[in-house]
Amino acid sequence: MALFIRLGWESHFSLNGNRVPHNYGILSSALFGMEHYYETLFAYISRLVELPEHDRASCRATFHPLWVAKDTLLDKAGRVPEYHNFIVSGHMRKYYVTAKGEEVTTDLNDGPRFFTSYQHFVQKTVSNEYLQCITDCELLRISKPDADRTYQTSYTQKDYMIKLFNQVQKEYLERINDLANLTAEQRYLKFIKMAPNIILNVPLKYIASYLGIKPESLSRIRREIS
Repeated sequence: MALFIRLGWESHFSLNGNRVPHNYGILSSALFGMEHYYETLFAYISRLVELPEHDRASCRATFHPLWVAKDTLLDKAGRVPEYHNFIVSGHMRKYYVTAKGEEVTTDLNDGPRFFTSYQHFVQKTVSNEYLQCITDCELLRISKPDADRTYQTSYTQKDYMIKLFNQVQKEYLERINDLANLTAEQRYLKFIKMAPNIILNVPLKYIASYLGIKPESLSRIRREIS
């Protein structure tokens, strides 16, 4: 069953078979048009592989739509991730907390994409990362049991997950290289060019953390190039 989550309602509901605390509210997706969730997912996957109707039907059966309010922590450190998330719309960040209590942003999305503590999800290990919805978000989620099952029956899932993993690794290595070899100003200018929507929708402190720049230094850089 496809569900929406909204903060602030005073009731208990069932979400994917689990009891949801009273400060969450659920709206049945039967009240809303869900087709754009799946069309966005299919368009994204089709950039990697051609998606046959068999696999589209499988996605519709196993990926469940969710609406999540701004500032919600979707996943927390110290837990094994239970779901693989796909962002249909909205902005999220991935971060960890240092021993000094400082939040370090390690990932930001610019448009639709998968967004999960992926290795912890696959290996069923405890994550050290938090996933936060910076804005209201429309998501699709698949559980680990469903992902394992469809991996055996899907015609394309293995291929597109390998390509997706390689893409994520490439982006990670590029970011590490940029942090090591580009100046703070060069990193910011490159980021503006590559992710303009993030600049418009994500607080500066998260962008600064992701780029490895102190917020006050990034504010100065922005003044100098404006």
